[in-house]
Amino acid sequence: MSEKATEQADKANQIEVVYGVPNKQKILAITTSNATTVEQAIIESGMLTLFDEIDLTKNKVGIWNRVAKLNDILENGDRIEIYRPLLADPKEVRKRRAEKAKLEGRADKVTGGRVNSLRKKD
Repeated sequence: MSEKATEQADKANQIEVVYGVPNKQKILAITTSNATTVEQAIIESGMLTLFDEIDLTKNKVGIWNRVAKLNDILENGDRIEIYRPLLADPKEVRKRRAEKAKLEGRADKVTGGRVNSLRKKD
């Protein structure tokens, strides 16, 4: 096998690395070796230089919408997604919205559901 063919066999995986903020998104396609980890692919892609706010110790990552670890080994066709931290906990937001609806009379104080105008008042 020639040196060039060996090099091509070594770099066999086509990978995408994606990240986005509301006003800017980036999808970078790279070719990696067979034993490349998620962290190595992110670094190789140059995504960290494009987005200064990415901190791999804080940002979670995933492969095709499934949470992954930085030391997971990639396969051909994988799409690495770098996730932004949530601004608010969705459970807490729903809880506050439900409490507000109860206080405003838009929700039943007992069941939490919509107010039933046919129900007898106690």
